[in-house]
Amino acid sequence: MAASSSLTLSSATFAKLSPHPFLLANLQPSDSSTPSARTNGRQPRQARPYGVNTSSLSHAHGSAVVRSGDTTVICGVRGETLLTSQIPNFRAPQADGSTSGNDELRDYDLLVPNVELATGCAPNFLPGVPPTTLAQTLSTRLFSLLHSSKILSAEDLRIYHKPEIRGDGEVREGDDEMHEAMKEVKAYWVLYIDVLFISFDGNPFDVAWAAILAALRDTKLPRAYWDVDREMVLCSRPTQSTKAAPLRIGGLPVACTAAVFTAKERQKKGGGHYWILVDPDRLEESLCNETVTMVVDNTEGETKILAISKNGGTVVGPALMKEFAAVSGARWEEFRAVLQ
Repeated sequence: MAASSSLTLSSATFAKLSPHPFLLANLQPSDSSTPSARTNGRQPRQARPYGVNTSSLSHAHGSAVVRSGDTTVICGVRGETLLTSQIPNFRAPQADGSTSGNDELRDYDLLVPNVELATGCAPNFLPGVPPTTLAQTLSTRLFSLLHSSKILSAEDLRIYHKPEIRGDGEVREGDDEMHEAMKEVKAYWVLYIDVLFISFDGNPFDVAWAAILAALRDTKLPRAYWDVDREMVLCSRPTQSTKAAPLRIGGLPVACTAAVFTAKERQKKGGGHYWILVDPDRLEESLCNETVTMVVDNTEGETKILAISKNGGTVVGPALMKEFAAVSGARWEEFRAVLQ
């Protein structure tokens, strides 16, 4: 009688052949004493730690490299001047700096984000192809959050011309106020924000936004002024008195994304078990049909929800959203500690 033989598969082979049962076996182990864990060893609500390195690029006004697990993003910010004469339907700001409801950053396209998924960052990104749907979607979401979060002020991007007050040269009371009132916006800084994925292992939006935040906090624009004789914008050489000015960043909005993994691949509403996987990797994203992203800011000591984005599924409701807000607040604390 021939001896019976058993077929044993390695974990990597099991994951490739049956990814959903493989992840389920890790989250729902047969031994009750074994804690629930993901295939990458993390707990369901455990995120990968951030690693941030600023001033990474020599020829950009600001840059940062951010890594979260095996997802690595480099962001460079470069400013270019845009004359107001080249802006259609330009409306000059009033003396108090307002523009009667005019959103200069959005209306004049002063913030231009772009996302590129580099060849080789993941197996499904091939060379010589047009921008993928994911890259275009990320660019749109980042553009929207840059404006809705209001982290930048148009005042930092204005380039003024202050006419000289000619007279007897004697300084009188009120001259400074008059000089300030006579200043005129001649140009703007346009910030080109390029995001490049060096390696891609899931959760691209959170890491891309973290890289943009770190790069903007690192950005310093040279002192620019309007030259009347040449009728053009010039920049002063950096000296002790004309140092490059950093951008004033309003708040610290941090994005946190989670995916919902269900015990059944096509689970109906209200049935079966599910797990909330914070900061999903590439394998987990391919197995989950429902994701939620929350942008929070705890700068003032209280967690403020700035944006919520939910895609697919019916599991996440008000109760889970409240729990996820606490998870997002903890993620904010982690990112702030890394920046400091």
